[in-house]
Amino acid sequence: MAGEGEDASKVIHVKFVTKLDSPFQVPSSSVVIPSNVTRLGLSSIVNSLLTLEKHEAFDFLIDGELIRMSLEQFLLAKGISAERTLEIEYIRAVAPRKEEEPSLHDDWVSAVDGSSPRFILTGCYDGLGRVWSSAESCTHILEGHTGAIASIAFVNSEGAENVTVATAAKDRTLRLFKVDTAESGEPTTRVGAYKVLRGHKASVASVAAQKYGSKICSGSWDCTINLWDTDESTSELSVAGKRRKGNNQAEETQLEGEAETTFVGHTQCVSSVVWPEHDVIYSCSWDHSVRRWDVPTGKESLNLYCGKALNTVDVGGEGSALVAGGGSDPILRVWDPRKPGTSAPVFQFASHASWISACKWHKSSWFHLVSASYDGKIMLWDLRTAWPLSVIDTHKDKVLCADWWKGDSVVSGGADSNLRISSGISIP
Repeated sequence: MAGEGEDASKVIHVKFVTKLDSPFQVPSSSVVIPSNVTRLGLSSIVNSLLTLEKHEAFDFLIDGELIRMSLEQFLLAKGISAERTLEIEYIRAVAPRKEEEPSLHDDWVSAVDGSSPRFILTGCYDGLGRVWSSAESCTHILEGHTGAIASIAFVNSEGAENVTVATAAKDRTLRLFKVDTAESGEPTTRVGAYKVLRGHKASVASVAAQKYGSKICSGSWDCTINLWDTDESTSELSVAGKRRKGNNQAEETQLEGEAETTFVGHTQCVSSVVWPEHDVIYSCSWDHSVRRWDVPTGKESLNLYCGKALNTVDVGGEGSALVAGGGSDPILRVWDPRKPGTSAPVFQFASHASWISACKWHKSSWFHLVSASYDGKIMLWDLRTAWPLSVIDTHKDKVLCADWWKGDSVVSGGADSNLRISSGISIP
């Protein structure tokens, strides 16, 4: 008992600092706190110092590293002396503060894109793409595929009334749609593709758009990556196609496109592609590799071996240079290709309980990313700690896709046939 009392009597002098604006700034003087206090205890102390009307959750850093154990354990693990006054930085906790009402689809929601602040795209196993302005409002339905949609992406969405959307599906095709955002009234507008892209010999698993360009790339179960042009002003063959408009049938011209270039190298399904730079494409595959491709030459410039079949890859973080990937085990891996001579991950996060289906870097943070898993959970990560910052478990089945939206929300879809929006996430 004496030992317990002795532990409880240990105190540490700390000074809380923050980059947050008023009303989240505590007095600059140091305070004395128990050494065995945890993150939740620190959050309670800061709240008492702030005298806020509503309790706010905070995270805490010492020397740039997040605290995920008792303060005493953290100092011991890091070899930091408790004899001096410690400076502890606090930030708003990275966790959703609101869950929107789910948006029910007719089948599994297999693809989502939140890269436009105005709209969310979803792709569904019913073969339809959908454009959402909010959780309650589906403005457009994109029709024409005869198989489940596996991937969907904005080709251009910034400042344009007409946005271009690309879809990739299990029917071996990609389709391109022009969406007139001015036509966002009731009822939902149905849109047919202006161009069908044929050339893959198996299901198309992923599509990504060139940054600041008019091209897209696709990854397929035929083990190849194809590059396509989205322009209408090409010399390709036009074919007549029927599209329903209201209650009437109407003939309209539909372009068919062929691949400009094919990248060959993967030996299994190319499950995910991203196009983070104008002349650089990254891909991952069930052949256990992440590869980087030089677009002008079509040559492979990097090959990272993982040891597991991969479902998803994304590029971001510090210098937009870190590669995150996940697949047929519960581990989210992060590589830094700038470190020569090694293909070992620089970070590994192992809190999921099943395969990882999606991962996405936050566009304005060096440290934050989101992952989704067949375990039904979405996790928010910070590279400065091995534990998830937050776990979102609102889906009732496998989570198949996830993305950031508007910088402070996560959008996700799953085998429960729902689009879910988790909002109010504060990214420092």
